[in-house]
Amino acid sequence: MTASPLTPLTTPSGTVSIPQLGFGVFQVDDDGVVAPVTAALEAGYRHIDTAKVYGNEAGVGRALADSPVAREDVFVTTKLWNADQGDHGTARAALTGSLERLGLEQADLYLIHWPMPSVDRYVQSWQALRTLRDEGLTRAIGVCNFDIEHLQRLHDETGEWPAINQVELHPYLAQAELRAFHEEHGIVTEAWAPIGQGSGLLDDEVIAQVAAKHGITPAQAVIAWHLAIGNVVIPKSVTPSRIVENHASLDVRLDEDDVAAISGLDRGGRIGPVPADFAYDAPGS
Repeated sequence: MTASPLTPLTTPSGTVSIPQLGFGVFQVDDDGVVAPVTAALEAGYRHIDTAKVYGNEAGVGRALADSPVAREDVFVTTKLWNADQGDHGTARAALTGSLERLGLEQADLYLIHWPMPSVDRYVQSWQALRTLRDEGLTRAIGVCNFDIEHLQRLHDETGEWPAINQVELHPYLAQAELRAFHEEHGIVTEAWAPIGQGSGLLDDEVIAQVAAKHGITPAQAVIAWHLAIGNVVIPKSVTPSRIVENHASLDVRLDEDDVAAISGLDRGGRIGPVPADFAYDAPGS
Protein backbone atom coordinates (compact mmCIF):
# COMPACT_ATOMS: atom_id res chain seq x y z
CA MET A 1 0.00 0.00 0.00
CA THR A 2 1.51 3.32 -1.08
CA ALA A 3 1.30 6.14 1.44
CA SER A 4 0.23 9.57 0.29
CA PRO A 5 3.06 12.10 0.06
CA LEU A 6 2.90 14.78 2.73
CA THR A 7 2.56 18.44 1.76
CA PRO A 8 3.72 21.05 4.28
CA LEU A 9 1.26 23.73 5.39
CA THR A 10 3.02 26.81 6.69
CA THR A 11 1.96 28.18 10.08
CA PRO A 12 3.56 30.86 12.26
CA SER A 13 4.98 28.19 14.55
CA GLY A 14 6.27 25.87 11.82
CA THR A 15 4.73 23.41 9.41
CA VAL A 16 1.85 20.95 9.57
CA SER A 17 1.93 18.03 7.14
CA ILE A 18 -1.21 17.22 5.13
CA PRO A 19 -1.48 14.02 3.05
CA GLN A 20 -1.63 15.07 -0.61
CA LEU A 21 -4.36 12.54 -1.39
CA GLY A 22 -7.43 12.79 0.82
CA PHE A 23 -11.01 11.56 0.92
CA GLY A 24 -13.95 13.95 0.45
CA VAL A 25 -17.44 13.38 1.83
CA PHE A 26 -19.50 16.14 0.20
CA GLN A 27 -23.12 15.11 -0.50
CA VAL A 28 -22.94 11.98 1.65
CA ASP A 29 -25.48 11.96 4.48
CA ASP A 30 -24.62 11.33 8.12
CA ASP A 31 -25.80 7.73 8.21
CA GLY A 32 -24.32 6.92 4.82
CA VAL A 33 -20.88 8.39 5.47
CA VAL A 34 -19.67 5.85 8.02
CA ALA A 35 -19.15 2.99 5.55
CA PRO A 36 -17.19 4.96 2.91
CA VAL A 37 -14.96 6.66 5.49
CA THR A 38 -14.30 3.27 7.04
CA ALA A 39 -13.48 1.85 3.61
CA ALA A 40 -11.22 4.83 2.88
CA LEU A 41 -9.25 4.35 6.07
CA GLU A 42 -8.93 0.63 5.32
CA ALA A 43 -7.70 1.48 1.81
CA GLY A 44 -4.95 3.69 3.22
CA TYR A 45 -6.39 7.20 3.18
CA ARG A 46 -5.16 9.28 6.10
CA HIS A 47 -6.86 12.57 5.25
CA ILE A 48 -10.63 13.13 5.60
CA ASP A 49 -12.29 16.36 4.42
CA THR A 50 -15.72 17.30 5.80
CA ALA A 51 -17.65 20.47 6.72
CA LYS A 52 -20.44 21.56 9.04
CA VAL A 53 -22.77 22.24 6.11
CA TYR A 54 -22.32 18.68 4.79
CA GLY A 55 -24.31 17.48 7.79
CA ASN A 56 -22.10 14.42 8.24
CA GLU A 57 -19.48 15.38 10.82
CA ALA A 58 -21.03 13.06 13.41
CA GLY A 59 -20.92 10.13 10.99
CA VAL A 60 -17.30 10.89 10.15
CA GLY A 61 -16.61 10.97 13.87
CA ARG A 62 -18.20 7.54 14.36
CA ALA A 63 -16.04 6.09 11.60
CA LEU A 64 -12.90 7.61 13.11
CA ALA A 65 -13.78 6.35 16.58
CA ASP A 66 -14.38 2.81 15.35
CA SER A 67 -11.26 2.67 13.19
CA PRO A 68 -8.10 0.93 14.39
CA VAL A 69 -6.11 3.76 12.79
CA ALA A 70 -4.79 6.03 15.53
CA ARG A 71 -6.19 9.55 15.73
CA GLU A 72 -2.76 11.11 15.31
CA ASP A 73 -2.38 9.31 11.99
CA VAL A 74 -5.51 10.81 10.41
CA PHE A 75 -5.62 14.41 9.15
CA VAL A 76 -9.14 15.84 9.61
CA THR A 77 -10.39 19.01 7.91
CA THR A 78 -13.66 20.79 8.58
CA LYS A 79 -14.99 24.22 7.67
CA LEU A 80 -16.60 27.41 9.01
CA TRP A 81 -19.98 27.74 7.30
CA ASN A 82 -21.25 31.04 5.90
CA ALA A 83 -23.87 31.64 8.59
CA ASP A 84 -21.16 31.32 11.25
CA GLN A 85 -18.82 33.93 9.83
CA GLY A 86 -18.10 36.84 12.12
CA ASP A 87 -16.29 37.46 15.37
CA HIS A 88 -14.23 35.13 17.52
CA GLY A 89 -17.14 34.02 19.69
CA THR A 90 -19.26 33.01 16.70
CA ALA A 91 -16.42 31.16 14.99
CA ARG A 92 -15.38 29.48 18.22
CA ALA A 93 -18.88 28.18 18.83
CA ALA A 94 -18.94 26.82 15.27
CA LEU A 95 -15.60 25.04 15.61
CA THR A 96 -16.30 23.59 19.04
CA GLY A 97 -19.63 22.32 17.70
CA SER A 98 -17.83 20.65 14.80
CA LEU A 99 -15.28 19.10 17.14
CA GLU A 100 -18.04 17.76 19.39
CA ARG A 101 -19.76 16.12 16.43
CA LEU A 102 -16.47 14.72 15.17
CA GLY A 103 -15.52 13.47 18.64
CA LEU A 104 -12.21 15.32 18.47
CA GLU A 105 -10.39 17.73 20.74
CA GLN A 106 -8.63 19.47 17.87
CA ALA A 107 -9.04 19.82 14.11
CA ASP A 108 -6.00 19.46 11.91
CA LEU A 109 -7.26 22.11 9.48
CA TYR A 110 -10.12 24.61 9.73
CA LEU A 111 -11.20 26.53 6.64
CA ILE A 112 -13.45 29.51 5.87
CA HIS A 113 -15.87 27.86 3.45
CA TRP A 114 -16.67 30.84 1.16
CA PRO A 115 -15.43 34.46 1.09
CA MET A 116 -18.89 36.05 0.65
CA PRO A 117 -17.45 39.49 -0.25
CA SER A 118 -20.95 40.99 -0.45
CA VAL A 119 -21.33 40.28 3.28
CA ASP A 120 -17.74 41.36 3.99
CA ARG A 121 -16.98 39.30 7.08
CA TYR A 122 -14.17 37.13 5.76
CA VAL A 123 -11.34 39.28 7.14
CA GLN A 124 -12.99 39.32 10.57
CA SER A 125 -13.51 35.56 10.31
CA TRP A 126 -9.88 35.07 9.34
CA GLN A 127 -8.77 36.97 12.43
CA ALA A 128 -11.05 34.71 14.47
CA LEU A 129 -9.52 31.57 12.94
CA ARG A 130 -6.04 32.83 13.79
CA THR A 131 -7.11 33.11 17.42
CA LEU A 132 -8.70 29.64 17.35
CA ARG A 133 -5.40 28.24 16.10
CA ASP A 134 -3.53 30.06 18.85
CA GLU A 135 -5.96 28.56 21.37
CA GLY A 136 -5.08 25.08 20.10
CA LEU A 137 -8.49 24.19 18.67
CA THR A 138 -6.99 23.63 15.21
CA ARG A 139 -3.46 22.95 14.06
CA ALA A 140 -3.67 24.94 10.82
CA ILE A 141 -6.10 27.33 9.12
CA GLY A 142 -6.96 28.22 5.57
CA VAL A 143 -9.76 29.13 3.21
CA CYS A 144 -11.95 27.72 0.46
CA ASN A 145 -13.05 29.30 -2.79
CA PHE A 146 -11.02 32.50 -2.38
CA ASP A 147 -9.98 34.45 -5.45
CA ILE A 148 -6.69 36.34 -5.66
CA GLU A 149 -8.24 39.62 -4.52
CA HIS A 150 -9.66 37.96 -1.38
CA LEU A 151 -6.35 36.31 -0.53
CA GLN A 152 -4.48 39.56 -1.07
CA ARG A 153 -6.85 41.45 1.20
CA LEU A 154 -6.38 38.91 3.99
CA HIS A 155 -2.65 39.43 3.83
CA ASP A 156 -2.88 43.21 3.49
CA GLU A 157 -5.07 43.51 6.59
CA THR A 158 -3.64 40.75 8.80
CA GLY A 159 -0.11 40.12 7.55
CA GLU A 160 -0.71 36.39 7.11
CA TRP A 161 -1.47 34.24 4.08
CA PRO A 162 -3.77 31.23 4.47
CA ALA A 163 -1.89 27.93 4.64
CA ILE A 164 -4.16 26.45 1.95
CA ASN A 165 -6.94 27.45 -0.45
CA GLN A 166 -9.40 24.72 -1.41
CA VAL A 167 -11.03 25.57 -4.75
CA GLU A 168 -12.86 23.94 -7.60
CA LEU A 169 -10.08 22.56 -9.76
CA HIS A 170 -9.98 19.88 -12.45
CA PRO A 171 -8.60 19.69 -16.00
CA TYR A 172 -11.54 21.68 -17.40
CA LEU A 173 -10.85 24.39 -14.77
CA ALA A 174 -7.11 24.21 -14.15
CA GLN A 175 -6.85 27.53 -12.26
CA ALA A 176 -3.33 28.24 -13.57
CA GLU A 177 -3.26 31.90 -12.53
CA LEU A 178 -4.54 31.15 -9.05
CA ARG A 179 -2.11 28.25 -8.61
CA ALA A 180 0.78 30.50 -9.63
CA PHE A 181 -0.31 33.09 -7.06
CA HIS A 182 -0.50 30.38 -4.42
CA GLU A 183 3.00 29.17 -5.25
CA GLU A 184 4.39 32.71 -5.10
CA HIS A 185 3.01 33.20 -1.59
CA GLY A 186 3.45 29.77 -0.06
CA ILE A 187 -0.24 28.83 -0.19
CA VAL A 188 -1.03 25.17 -0.88
CA THR A 189 -3.61 24.48 -3.60
CA GLU A 190 -6.33 21.95 -2.77
CA ALA A 191 -8.81 20.73 -5.38
CA TRP A 192 -12.49 19.99 -4.87
CA ALA A 193 -14.54 18.37 -7.65
CA PRO A 194 -11.16 17.02 -8.77
CA ILE A 195 -12.48 14.60 -11.38
CA GLY A 196 -14.99 17.10 -12.78
CA GLN A 197 -18.21 15.60 -11.46
CA GLY A 198 -20.99 15.80 -14.03
CA SER A 199 -18.82 17.60 -16.60
CA GLY A 200 -18.10 14.66 -18.88
CA LEU A 201 -14.40 14.92 -18.10
CA LEU A 202 -13.93 11.20 -17.55
CA ASP A 203 -15.27 10.56 -21.06
CA ASP A 204 -12.85 13.01 -22.66
CA GLU A 205 -10.73 11.49 -25.44
CA VAL A 206 -7.49 12.95 -24.06
CA ILE A 207 -8.12 11.43 -20.64
CA ALA A 208 -9.00 8.11 -22.28
CA GLN A 209 -5.73 8.13 -24.24
CA VAL A 210 -3.61 8.81 -21.15
CA ALA A 211 -5.49 6.13 -19.21
CA ALA A 212 -5.02 3.57 -22.00
CA LYS A 213 -1.30 4.40 -22.25
CA HIS A 214 -0.78 3.55 -18.58
CA GLY A 215 -3.38 0.80 -18.22
CA ILE A 216 -5.36 2.78 -15.65
CA THR A 217 -8.86 4.20 -15.32
CA PRO A 218 -9.79 7.73 -16.43
CA ALA A 219 -10.33 8.73 -12.80
CA GLN A 220 -6.87 7.49 -11.88
CA ALA A 221 -5.39 9.47 -14.77
CA VAL A 222 -7.02 12.69 -13.54
CA ILE A 223 -6.07 12.13 -9.90
CA ALA A 224 -2.49 11.37 -10.98
CA TRP A 225 -2.48 14.66 -12.92
CA HIS A 226 -3.44 16.54 -9.74
CA LEU A 227 -0.68 14.82 -7.80
CA ALA A 228 1.85 15.53 -10.56
CA ILE A 229 1.17 19.28 -10.55
CA GLY A 230 1.30 19.47 -6.75
CA ASN A 231 -2.35 19.78 -5.79
CA VAL A 232 -3.77 18.34 -2.61
CA VAL A 233 -6.74 16.39 -3.94
CA ILE A 234 -9.85 14.96 -2.25
CA PRO A 235 -11.81 12.64 -4.57
CA LYS A 236 -15.12 11.30 -3.26
CA SER A 237 -16.78 7.93 -3.75
CA VAL A 238 -19.18 5.75 -1.79
CA THR A 239 -18.26 2.62 -3.77
CA PRO A 240 -15.61 0.50 -2.01
CA SER A 241 -13.92 -0.65 -5.22
CA ARG A 242 -13.63 2.93 -6.50
CA ILE A 243 -12.32 4.12 -3.15
CA VAL A 244 -9.51 1.57 -3.46
CA GLU A 245 -9.04 2.39 -7.15
CA ASN A 246 -8.73 6.12 -6.48
CA HIS A 247 -6.18 5.50 -3.73
CA ALA A 248 -4.12 3.43 -6.17
CA SER A 249 -3.57 6.61 -8.20
CA LEU A 250 -0.62 7.14 -5.88
CA ASP A 251 1.20 4.44 -7.85
CA VAL A 252 0.66 6.16 -11.23
CA ARG A 253 3.52 8.18 -12.73
CA LEU A 254 2.50 10.42 -15.62
CA ASP A 255 5.20 11.80 -17.90
CA GLU A 256 5.53 15.42 -18.98
CA ASP A 257 3.59 14.82 -22.19
CA ASP A 258 0.68 13.31 -20.23
CA VAL A 259 0.58 16.24 -17.83
CA ALA A 260 0.74 18.76 -20.67
CA ALA A 261 -2.04 17.00 -22.60
CA ILE A 262 -4.37 16.96 -19.62
CA SER A 263 -3.51 20.55 -18.68
CA GLY A 264 -4.38 21.55 -22.25
CA LEU A 265 -8.02 20.63 -21.60
CA ASP A 266 -8.52 23.79 -19.53
CA ARG A 267 -11.53 25.75 -20.80
CA GLY A 268 -12.66 27.61 -17.70
CA GLY A 269 -15.50 25.14 -17.25
CA ARG A 270 -16.80 25.81 -13.77
CA ILE A 271 -19.20 23.31 -12.16
CA GLY A 272 -19.91 25.16 -8.92
CA PRO A 273 -20.78 28.76 -8.07
CA VAL A 274 -18.62 31.77 -8.91
CA PRO A 275 -16.91 32.40 -5.55
CA ALA A 276 -17.24 36.19 -5.59
CA ASP A 277 -21.00 35.93 -6.12
CA PHE A 278 -21.88 33.15 -3.69
CA ALA A 279 -23.41 34.17 -0.35
CA TYR A 280 -25.88 31.37 0.41
CA ASP A 281 -27.02 31.19 4.03
CA ALA A 282 -25.09 34.35 4.84
CA PRO A 283 -25.06 35.74 8.39
CA GLY A 284 -28.25 37.69 8.99
CA SER A 285 -29.95 36.37 5.85
